Amino acid sequence: MSDSVLPPGKPADGAEVPDGEVDDRVQSVLAGDQTVFAALYAEYRPRLLRMVAFRLDPRLRGRIDPEDVVQDAYVDAARRLDAFRTSQPMSMFVWLRLILGQTLIDLHRHHLGVQKRDAHRDQSIQARLSGDTSMSMSFHLMGHLSTPSQLAVRAELSQLVSRALEEMNPIDREVLALRHFEELTNKEVSEVLGLDRKAASIRYVRALARLKEVLQSVPGFFDNASRG
Repeated sequence: MSDSVLPPGKPADGAEVPDGEVDDRVQSVLAGDQTVFAALYAEYRPRLLRMVAFRLDPRLRGRIDPEDVVQDAYVDAARRLDAFRTSQPMSMFVWLRLILGQTLIDLHRHHLGVQKRDAHRDQSIQARLSGDTSMSMSFHLMGHLSTPSQLAVRAELSQLVSRALEEMNPIDREVLALRHFEELTNKEVSEVLGLDRKAASIRYVRALARLKEVLQSVPGFFDNASRG
């Protein structure tokens, strides 16, 4: 698949980011050390901003500063460190991603109405986030269309891409979103989705191949991509 179509992502079987060096600091956070927590959060901030960049509803872009979203999540997480203790053995980043996910859900609910809450109120945070994955992927896949002539067809193509993405297996689609757009490690994806690591890696490879098939079914997608 062309590099102009997808942003850089994690290799399907690449080395995991080692987390042993943060074990002692995580233990300090579990003991209530807010200073260490703030330092760890600062390290995770760029990754959390990537999540906001991918998951924020396109209708709110330009109205909401991703930095503010990440900061709000920090305040919430700092208040809820007791919940992190009870969530063990969940990794800190995955736990923070859940907190940030709830912050995004609340923002969407506030700015876009209560329908989202009513439709998904009994689902997990991850399930509610994944409900908009096709729209988010479509928005980012269309990002390379920026010239006036391309913008004229962007809206139509975006709808076609969204519908095509809905045909993918939901778990494969989410694995692809987490690995390639949020750039989570395979270990983190397996934790977020409750999958075996090997299964998560296999699904990622399969999803990349399936995505290319899906996009090839969208008339004009690769023609416009090659001109971008």
